[in-house]
Amino acid sequence: MAKEYNKSNFHKHTFCVFTEVELKTVPSVIPSYKSKSGSSYYFTETGVYRLSNHWGRAANCKWRLQNRNNSKNQHYRLGFALWTEFQTDNDTEKLYYIEVDFDTNTVNYQHKANLKTAAEPTLRTAAETEKRIKQIRNLLTTDSWAAYYSMEISALREVVILQLIHTQKTLQQIKSALINE
Repeated sequence: MAKEYNKSNFHKHTFCVFTEVELKTVPSVIPSYKSKSGSSYYFTETGVYRLSNHWGRAANCKWRLQNRNNSKNQHYRLGFALWTEFQTDNDTEKLYYIEVDFDTNTVNYQHKANLKTAAEPTLRTAAETEKRIKQIRNLLTTDSWAAYYSMEISALREVVILQLIHTQKTLQQIKSALINE
């Protein structure tokens, strides 16, 4: 049974993807709560608005902002999440899977409770997921690693990354198997 989150417990070891909304969407000028780090929270019956200049790891939580314009700047941005969108997070369980968009060269992790397909993803702990994401970002943004392969770089990149996502093989094991083909 899924844990129910509300204004008194959403900030304790949770994962959530907030959706960016217009600043004028905030229901009140006065925040319901203001954190020590400067984030403002506005509680509603259905969810929470968070106005912040930092997203990702927030104290003991993993909160991501789904940007409207894919901007990476850290200006104050407003996000909204329903209480039902918060998921339990911890460092020991295999809760996360990785998604890659090869068209935009972006990679992100997602909580297993947010799975939108029938396919069974390869689940990892937060630390394992973070390590793979760093490797994938490097593969997406550099070409030097591919110098010894005969395969065209975009095809090679996709093969290696998909194996990193869907198997337990290490990056070295994947590269070695491909060089021997």
